[in-house]
Amino acid sequence: MSDRAALLKGIRVWLVFFVVCLVLSGVTAFPLVHELRWTEEALRSLGAPEHLPGLMEWIARVRYGLDTADADHPFLLYGTDWLAFAHLVIAVAFLGPYRDPVRNIWVVDFGLIACAGVVPLALVCGPIRGIPFWWSVGDMAFGVFGAVPLYLVRQKIKRLEALTEAAVPGVAAVPAQ
Repeated sequence: MSDRAALLKGIRVWLVFFVVCLVLSGVTAFPLVHELRWTEEALRSLGAPEHLPGLMEWIARVRYGLDTADADHPFLLYGTDWLAFAHLVIAVAFLGPYRDPVRNIWVVDFGLIACAGVVPLALVCGPIRGIPFWWSVGDMAFGVFGAVPLYLVRQKIKRLEALTEAAVPGVAAVPAQ
């Protein structure tokens, strides 16, 4: 396998991994009420109330809030439907770098910026909304862990770009930004 083919394969594997994670993160926002009930039941069956009482109190509080919203104000949950939809739409954008990584590196840059934005959002909005700090740290981890595959993809795209330029003399390189 040539260096170019190996780089392209690596780029595509990491992009598929990232997109699958993004889609899974999105689709799990649709059935929040049921998921939280299942999560609470699973944690109780594993003995979490004795070992992680703070987590169980938080899960019970959030479940109560979601149950109340679902029963009395279901339109509030429409916001999480749009959150899920946004994840799916963003995932579609990564078809561009899958097809033509060099030309569509901007999508990877966009993803890295979005991942970086998770941290200040969690640090600012978490306390405003009464989210425990330890939960915000978990939210921030999504941004950090999401940035890892995108960073690797970006590095591979830059190497692919350099190989392409070296293979085609006289083709001007697109300036890196």
